[in-house]
Amino acid sequence: MEEGREIKLIETDAIIIGTGPAGLFAVFELGLHDIKCHLVDILDRPGGQCAELYPEKPIYDIPGVPVCTGGELVERLMEQIKPFHPEFHLGQMAEKLEKTPEGKWRVTASGGVIFEAPVVVIAAGGGSFVPKKPPVKDIERFEGKSVFYAVRRKDDFAGKNIVIAGGGDSALDWALNLQPVAGKVTLVHRRDEFRAAPDTVSKMRALVEAGKMDLEIATLAAIEGENGQISKVVLHRDGAELIHLPCDALLAFYGLTMKLGPVAGFDLKFEGDLIAVDPASFETNQPGVFAIGDICTYPGKMKLILSGFHEAALMARKAFGYVHPDRRYRFQYTTSSSNLKSALGVTQTK
Repeated sequence: MEEGREIKLIETDAIIIGTGPAGLFAVFELGLHDIKCHLVDILDRPGGQCAELYPEKPIYDIPGVPVCTGGELVERLMEQIKPFHPEFHLGQMAEKLEKTPEGKWRVTASGGVIFEAPVVVIAAGGGSFVPKKPPVKDIERFEGKSVFYAVRRKDDFAGKNIVIAGGGDSALDWALNLQPVAGKVTLVHRRDEFRAAPDTVSKMRALVEAGKMDLEIATLAAIEGENGQISKVVLHRDGAELIHLPCDALLAFYGLTMKLGPVAGFDLKFEGDLIAVDPASFETNQPGVFAIGDICTYPGKMKLILSGFHEAALMARKAFGYVHPDRRYRFQYTTSSSNLKSALGVTQTK
C-alpha cells in the first residue's frame, strides 16, 4: 500500500474476488440467502473474460439461452443481481488475505480499501488480468502517479493534458469519456486502424475532425519527467521522426495478460495453479474461504460457465452458516417462496 494513501475499512457479509460470470452469479445465490456482497476486480468493468476477451463472441451452452454473446451474458447477469445491490470496487487487485483476531477474513486491495467479512469467494477465473506495459525504459517510476493502466475516477484527470496509448475498446472508450473532462486528450496508436467497436471509432474520428481531440499515428518511444510526474512522451513516427509531446498523464491500454497474481500467496491448498476445493461446498482448506469458476479444481472439474453457476449455488448454502450462524438454513425455491420473491422484487400473482 502506498505511503500516505487513505485506507478505507468496509465490513460486509461476503467478499467476492473476481467479477466474471461465476462471481456475478455468486451475488445472486448469496443474495437469496440474505448475504450482502462487495466485489473486487482488477478490470475497470464487470464481466471478466466475457467482457474483456470475447464480448462479441457467441456462447451456446448457457441453459435456456440458445445463443448470446459474452457481453450480453454479462448484461443479463448484472440485471439479475440488481435486487441485491452489490457494491463493485473495480480497477483494484486483491493483494492480501489474512484472518482477523475476531475470526473474520480480511482482504486488502490495491486501491486503499480493506474488506472484512466472514466469507471470501475467489472467482478469479484463470487468475488476475495484469496490464501489458509499454516497452518504455523506467516506466515503473511513474506508475500510479502519472502513468496508469486503468481509470478509477474520471475527476482525477479533470483539466489535465493526457495521452492515451492503445487501439482497442478500452483506449477509445476512455478517450471519448475523458475528452469532456480533460484539458486535452491525445490518442496514440501505431497504425490508423483500430480494434474497437466501429461506432466508437467513428465517434473518435469525429472529435478529431472537429479539433476536440488529437490523434497521433506513432509508437511510444520514451517518457520524461521527475519524481514520478511525467512531463512529456516521446513518439516515434515512420521515417524515424521523433515527436516530443508535453502531457500531465499517460494512460496505456496495451491489453491484458493473465497471471495468478497475489492469490498465489494466499494460504490455500493449490494443485498447480488451481485452488483445491471440496466439491460438496467449494470450500478451500481455509474455513469460510471458497473458490468457484475456472480457478478451482476438484475431481471431474469442467471449465464451463455453467459449472461455475452450479458451484456458486452450493457455495452459498455453506456460506449461509458462516454469515448467519444463529439462523436455521431452509431450502427454498424461487418459484414458490414468497420470501425469495420479495427479495427479488417479484410481484406476487395468484
